[in-house]
Amino acid sequence: MENSRREFIKKAALGTAGLTIGGLAPGLSAKSYAKIIGANERLNVAIAGLGRRLGAYYEPIGLKTSNVELVYLCDVMKKQRESGAQRFSKHITYQPKLENDIRKVIADKNVDVLINATPDHWHAPGTWLAVQAGKHVYVEKPCSHNPREGEILMECQKKYGKVIQMGNQQRSALESIDIINQIHNGVIGTPFKAVAFYANNRGEVPVQKKTAVPDGLDWELFQGPAPRREYTHDTWDYNWHWYGWDYGTAEAGNNATHELDVARWALQVDYPEHVAVEAAKRHFPEDGWLVYDTMDATYRFPGNKIIKWDGKSRNGHKTYGTDRGTIIYGTNGSVYVDRDGYTLFNRDGKAIKTSKSGSSEAGTALGGGGDMTTRHMVNFFEAIRGKEKQASTIEDGAKSTLLCHLANIAYRTNKSLDIDPQNGHIRDKEAMKFWSREYAKGWAPVI
Repeated sequence: MENSRREFIKKAALGTAGLTIGGLAPGLSAKSYAKIIGANERLNVAIAGLGRRLGAYYEPIGLKTSNVELVYLCDVMKKQRESGAQRFSKHITYQPKLENDIRKVIADKNVDVLINATPDHWHAPGTWLAVQAGKHVYVEKPCSHNPREGEILMECQKKYGKVIQMGNQQRSALESIDIINQIHNGVIGTPFKAVAFYANNRGEVPVQKKTAVPDGLDWELFQGPAPRREYTHDTWDYNWHWYGWDYGTAEAGNNATHELDVARWALQVDYPEHVAVEAAKRHFPEDGWLVYDTMDATYRFPGNKIIKWDGKSRNGHKTYGTDRGTIIYGTNGSVYVDRDGYTLFNRDGKAIKTSKSGSSEAGTALGGGGDMTTRHMVNFFEAIRGKEKQASTIEDGAKSTLLCHLANIAYRTNKSLDIDPQNGHIRDKEAMKFWSREYAKGWAPVI
């Protein structure tokens, strides 16, 4: 049926083209004509979550070569919808529909693709609901709020056959692809250790106070899958990251996802066998930040491979010379890689090759976006069309996100964790209580 539909559209387009002599068919505007030509591969896209990440989508959606149409802008906050429409109007020549409820967007059969940029607790539920409704999904990191949700996304992909891609955009960075391939081909011998790091100087956050729900915010829908509670001041606007575990995944899920993904990619490892963590809130003791802001985590993998995570949310000291990146050590040398490119060192520590991208991708700035995100999203669109191999599957995304969850669970239980390297499950029963979460009534996953 789908092939027949595509053939019909193609023939219709060709027929229309045949009616034109030296120009467009009578009464047919250039915009309308463009809609017909290529319509068989056009993807109708919806974005859910119009906050700080929105700017990352202007270019990949606005590019004519992407052949996509933005049909919905969705957010639970009225002013975000209005602002999103105004900002996008500079990059597209038409007006998408504005919608409050992601479920209505998912129910629209005209939507082919959901870009899921909601808060963390909505990432997996929004994704599996969309996939079950026949959509492909680009979900921002972390792809899940807890380990079980990552497993569900992998199960969904296999069951429904849709393309799911996490926003681990460094997988599409040309310099990163180049050096990782070199590492896999032995340029530094056998890689055995990666140090992934992040340093930021986030300041104080307000202490939560119960207050009226802000005008225009659908607080019920913001909570969505999470258990219900009263609204507290400033929760909806980014600080949900630090106000406990109802909505966020702390800095591990917020940023370690990226660098740990590069480390795991370089070392070609899947699940660890042991995780040890030292983490605490070290700064501004009286403010509203409720989770750790400093973390050192060590993951030990089969084959005596190690990944270390050094995360400093509120101390901007650049221990390794930059604010984020990954160092990979091998038996014959080492590599430093970040969003700007890489430097290759021999075993004596001498730099023997440097490759810089000139990328505009943001580092620690809120929101971000840039060349890598554009390439990553275009790769996603082309993977849907069957024209490119995914730069990173949801299996890759889920396995890297699991490392973040394991570090969080070690922190929350104050335990080092023994892990089954076959599936990533924790061997400690108490710690396994954090494998999933409590869902609001009617929101538990049904796959």
